[in-house]
Amino acid sequence: MEVVPAWAPAVGFTLLPHAGGFLGSNITIREIPTWYETLQKPSWCPPNWVFAPVWGTLYTSMGFGSYLVWKELGGFNEKSLLPLGLYAGNLALNWAWTPIFFGAHKMGWGLVTLLLTTGTATATTASWYNINKTAAYLMVPYLAWLSLASALNYRIWKDNRSKR
Repeated sequence: MEVVPAWAPAVGFTLLPHAGGFLGSNITIREIPTWYETLQKPSWCPPNWVFAPVWGTLYTSMGFGSYLVWKELGGFNEKSLLPLGLYAGNLALNWAWTPIFFGAHKMGWGLVTLLLTTGTATATTASWYNINKTAAYLMVPYLAWLSLASALNYRIWKDNRSKR
């Protein structure tokens, strides 16, 4: 008798990144009308409604990529420690950005967090490439979005240094 259905790990890994996004959304929703709307933003800043579907898509793709790596390496073991450990560190940094930027209004520290997130996402992608190329390719849109998010965070920080 199988205790865990065969599909459960795929679903679990795919949904895991959404947990931090969901928790962070409570902060974001509260801060958009009271603080974020008061900030000067560049003309190329995406409208607010774009962020939730983009992050939902990115979290799904990176979560499924982590499942592919986990499956390819035979689960949690010594071989999976580095690629999944990098991914876990990346998720922690990713989830930390919202309370830092939106919750604490620390735009500069938000930028530092995003740059560290981009570094760990890059390292994760590189470590996944020789394990499962599809998993690595699933990270590419995330890396592109992190580049845009970092540029946006920089401009907001630079243009609103006097605001808290």
